[in-house]
Amino acid sequence: MNKKKIIDTNEKVFPQGEDLDGASQNVLIIGAGLCGSLLALRLGQRGYNVNVYEMRPDLRKVDISAGRSINLAFSDRGNKAMKLVGLEDNVKQLCIPMHGRMIHDTRGNTFQSNYSGRTDEYINSVSRGGLNALLLDEAEKHKNVNIYFNKKCKSVNFEKTTARFKDYHTKDEFVEDADIIIGTDGAGSAMRKSYYLGKKFLFSFSQAYLTHGYKELSILPKKSGGHKIHKNALHIWPRGSFMLIALPNLDGSFTVTLFLSYDEGEYNFNNLNSEERVLEFFHKEFPDALAVMPNLVEDFFSNPTSPLGTIKCSPWHYKGNTLLMGDAAHAIVPFYGQGMNASFEDVVEFDAILDKYEGNWETVFYEYEKTRKKDTDAIADLAIDNFHEMKDHVANPIFQEKRKIEMALEKNFPNDYSSKYSLVTFNEDMGYREAMLKGRAQDKAILNMVSDGEITSSGNLETILKKVKEATEAILEDDRIAGLEAHPNPPKGRGRATN
Repeated sequence: MNKKKIIDTNEKVFPQGEDLDGASQNVLIIGAGLCGSLLALRLGQRGYNVNVYEMRPDLRKVDISAGRSINLAFSDRGNKAMKLVGLEDNVKQLCIPMHGRMIHDTRGNTFQSNYSGRTDEYINSVSRGGLNALLLDEAEKHKNVNIYFNKKCKSVNFEKTTARFKDYHTKDEFVEDADIIIGTDGAGSAMRKSYYLGKKFLFSFSQAYLTHGYKELSILPKKSGGHKIHKNALHIWPRGSFMLIALPNLDGSFTVTLFLSYDEGEYNFNNLNSEERVLEFFHKEFPDALAVMPNLVEDFFSNPTSPLGTIKCSPWHYKGNTLLMGDAAHAIVPFYGQGMNASFEDVVEFDAILDKYEGNWETVFYEYEKTRKKDTDAIADLAIDNFHEMKDHVANPIFQEKRKIEMALEKNFPNDYSSKYSLVTFNEDMGYREAMLKGRAQDKAILNMVSDGEITSSGNLETILKKVKEATEAILEDDRIAGLEAHPNPPKGRGRATN
């Protein structure tokens, strides 16, 4: 590897490395974001020769956060990956625990809805840049790992296992070869685009946008450096068709995100086009947030409005040459706080498949996708569900009663009940698809019984637990009869396409 050459527009073929197993092989990773840097670290620990190419500057030297979420929700599935690479304690230092959602109404009243009835289950706000920098630093400690910045991938020749790059500084183009190439280059993946444009095999691709976009804002720290609102919660201002959220940062600030339709409703991104209009909107809908955001107007007109989309595709791999991973394979909307966690879990699952089939890349890639895709499809669907829950349902009295019942069941029967949120977020040994099926069945069971007055949060909890379990199992049995309990594996062969 590392055979960079200046070339003309006709792509050259470089000799491949010998077909050797394990650590003697060369891996090229496209993208040094969270997934790519973790993957580079893990493969470096396993002894592979790893070269990583990233289109952006080195975030440890240049601020490149504009327009991107600067903090993320970090939970058990992500921590599983940190344990794998030995960084659990390091990452804890970057985290602020968030025990629940702090709900704000239009009058400024608040109440907290915890994520779990078990005190040891909570999520964390973590700095995207701080976590990415930690992973890059740890990866570069390995002599067999090299990371190059300002190198944009133009295309991937997945048949020849080569990738074409452009150096942003010199403007030169060059080709890199490797034994395998893994694309962790995000929702706009150059390698996924090459799959689609290459038309060498049946490749299915879907990209679905919400009618809503998002804009990053901020609550600055107190002059003393403290937080202006409650530190250990994810704050939500649910307003039915739109919402505001805020996550805490270590410096006392909050990253605030407005999720709003582009063109629907009395207020939307298209008609919030003046200082007066923006202030009117916030004064009416988020008065308590406006009171601690004197920088609102500056942030609003300085930061971009970005889209929210879901990407699904298949297959993720071509023979034993190339593989998509992370957002490049399955970008999701952020409403379950699982985007980063799912990408980190990708690396954990990939590592487990390597333990079984190392030395045969085609089998590794095939088995990894067969194992993983059903779960990434599930978390994509769950993230859409949670969008509606956060902006609307959390303020619904029936939903609030359901959450009270769930909190009581988790607190009093910690080994016998877990809500859908807990199954997805805190049960890291359960796949997303299994968590989705069981969680949706539980939600349906409880909501039906609450609506019918059959159970209430003041009722006998043992009786409620029994009823919930019986009703949930009946729904799951209906799902099994309907064939929803299993996800069919894709047929073997290089030309398969799935939905």
